[in-house]
Amino acid sequence: MFNNSVLSAKDKRSVNIVFALSAIIILFATIANKLPSGMIGAVGVMAVVGYILNLVGNKTPIVNQYFGGGAIVVIFGSSYLFHSGLVPQDTVANVTTFMKSGGFLSFFIASLVTGSVLGMDSNVLKKAALKYIPVILGGVACAFLFAGIVGAMLGRGFFDSVMLIALPIMGGGMGAGAVPLVEIMSGRTSMSSDELMSIMVPALAIGNAIAIVTAGLLNKLGNAYPSLTGNGQLIRGEENKEEEDLEEEMPLTVNTLGVGALLAIVMFLIGTLLHMFIDMHPYALMIISVAVIKVTGFVPRQLERAAHVWSKFVLDNLTPALLVGIGVVYTNLDQIVAALTVSNILMVFSTVLGAVFGSAVIGRLMGFYPIEAAITGGLCMANMGGTGDVAVLASCKRMDLMPFAQISSRLGGALMLILATFILQLFL
Repeated sequence: MFNNSVLSAKDKRSVNIVFALSAIIILFATIANKLPSGMIGAVGVMAVVGYILNLVGNKTPIVNQYFGGGAIVVIFGSSYLFHSGLVPQDTVANVTTFMKSGGFLSFFIASLVTGSVLGMDSNVLKKAALKYIPVILGGVACAFLFAGIVGAMLGRGFFDSVMLIALPIMGGGMGAGAVPLVEIMSGRTSMSSDELMSIMVPALAIGNAIAIVTAGLLNKLGNAYPSLTGNGQLIRGEENKEEEDLEEEMPLTVNTLGVGALLAIVMFLIGTLLHMFIDMHPYALMIISVAVIKVTGFVPRQLERAAHVWSKFVLDNLTPALLVGIGVVYTNLDQIVAALTVSNILMVFSTVLGAVFGSAVIGRLMGFYPIEAAITGGLCMANMGGTGDVAVLASCKRMDLMPFAQISSRLGGALMLILATFILQLFL
């Protein structure tokens, strides 16, 4: 949670003592069910639990090497802790409200997208944008192919496996994926909405979990074979990250953070306002707006640096807390366990594997690093939307790829709805 790498040994001890005392107070208030409602109580318990579980995950052998380390433990550990009766229901409800109607997830994503895009080199952004859609399509094609073949071998049928398993997994999550897919399919098939949802929701949950674990494994693969990864850079041979002088020219000050936060909020509001006139997800419209502003040079360089510094501040300090919210609100362990049949696991795994393989191969052909292409064009299509993007990128330690992850989740998810309508009209 705290970036104390520049502190002296004495200062580090002081910070650790203050955090330990703060954690004791917050945890005691939580157990005693005396946490205040609203942001102050939610952020307090999420920050403390997130920091502790993140530390445990990063220190646990095998988990920290192959399964995403702290991110995995925070998500699944917090889901268990908050739903096992150990945490008062009032606290669970407060965290849920803060994550959903409180807009914490939207605030986090807006901060990262704005800072990441404005921190990119304009030429790299243009090249990546032109080549990225084929990467998504390659991942989708192989996901459908792998799932269909495995489904046919298991007696589930090629077509049904693609439509009921692969398509919803690649469809951008629950609200923007499974729900509209059910509406589209229920009127054109013999299955009811409840029947369709009972099949799709477990597949989404398992697919999201497999995507998070796979991200950690891809990070490990990149460490073993450095030629496959840009360590957060997407395009081979070019800088796909913030310019090296950003932090030097724009130091971390209160004014800098304030301006950066304001820019992130404004860009989110632009996406929301455009949604009134354009039938696209506000996140997608926000990404397009930030990209246009970056390419045209409309925002002065000093403001771009402020947005970048703010995104780094949010990333370094709020990621574990957000992962707790994802675990509590969006990760249903009971649902995942109940759906862990051999056939379901094989079909979902084949879908995720196909997404990774297809996007990595096409990404390589498009001039991208295979691992970064597989993560953004594959895993960020196969996870559960915005929450899945954060979890996947945290697991593989590549949060700077958030803009491309959001393109996959939002634009790619919309593409799946169009594809579903086309397939149903063609075959049914």
